[in-house]
Amino acid sequence: MEPAELNQYQRHLSLDGFGEENQLKLKRASVLVVGAGGLGCPVLQYLTAAGVGRIGITDDDHVEISNLQRQVLFSHDDEGENKAQVAAVKLAKTNPLVTIEPYAQRLTRENCESLFKTYDLIVDGTDNFSSRYLINDACVLFNKPLIHGSINRFEGMVSVFNYNSGPTYRCLFPEQPDPSSIPSCAEAGVLGVLPGIIGTMQAVEAIKVITGIGSPLSGRVLLYNALSQTTRTINLSVDSKNREIDALPEEVISCKSNPSDVQISQIEEISEDQLQQMMGQSADLQILDVRESWERELFRIQPSVHIPLGNLPSNQEGLSVLEINPNQNLVIYCKAGVRSRAACEMLQKLGCSKLFNLSNGMDGWLNQFPDLVSSG
Repeated sequence: MEPAELNQYQRHLSLDGFGEENQLKLKRASVLVVGAGGLGCPVLQYLTAAGVGRIGITDDDHVEISNLQRQVLFSHDDEGENKAQVAAVKLAKTNPLVTIEPYAQRLTRENCESLFKTYDLIVDGTDNFSSRYLINDACVLFNKPLIHGSINRFEGMVSVFNYNSGPTYRCLFPEQPDPSSIPSCAEAGVLGVLPGIIGTMQAVEAIKVITGIGSPLSGRVLLYNALSQTTRTINLSVDSKNREIDALPEEVISCKSNPSDVQISQIEEISEDQLQQMMGQSADLQILDVRESWERELFRIQPSVHIPLGNLPSNQEGLSVLEINPNQNLVIYCKAGVRSRAACEMLQKLGCSKLFNLSNGMDGWLNQFPDLVSSG
């Protein structure tokens, strides 16, 4: 190591269990961060400060004033500038001993291989499903470990995918949903400090994977709630079929129905109190949970049937197989009322005529009736 490096990384070098050997591993490593937004900013800042030798940044977005509430790498002076290029300039000032390579472009099926092939590790800092599935599948196809992070309002999650033949993102969420099934940060909002917390956790996982210290979050998903300042870790198993990737996925375009459609207005939005009343008044009420299996293991409304959104039938024959009566009241819920709304629209097209969407989903039910929740 050069004298300047010995001075810059002094605290790492004196850290018992880390030392010069692991600092050299960081120096020799290369990391590509996809997205320089709320998650990407803290990841980039801490990996740069830690001394990762070569860091790539790919993002075609430009700095907006609304970004500054959470993307603390930028300032008002950067408005209108490309995020990757601005970030590279600022990070180079933080640590001139590392190489920063900005790519002012969006990650696509066409440029994915050329971007991924020269980096050891990929960090996902994106905020949409199409990018997440593209990144996951590319990491499987090109054999790259993936550090994943995602946020929603007051909650976030972190995991390590495709590491030492471990689970992939598709082992958690097998099929890519309609992009409209989850609101964006602009639509749902996000606590400004949350991406800083989750992004910093991603940086920790990246350092662990590179150096071999500690136990990376492979086969585990860490869930964080900022309001209660609590974490929960769930175990995730490998599904071998999710490693059978031979081509990168096409971008999924939203299939959300026209909000002015007359039929869609027939779907009734209900509150937690209304659902409780319906449960007490009708013995044959159908309740459908369209979340993923791991979400249901945490909390669920009972009695309810479980069919993940991606597994909903595409024809009326599928309804009968799943024992859904299209002529009976059917209440659908998810985490926050967005995926369940999409499920209502899908099932309405199959002939279900008495559909109710639990507006605030499981989040609202937990807040209103915590004693009426099953888990495990």
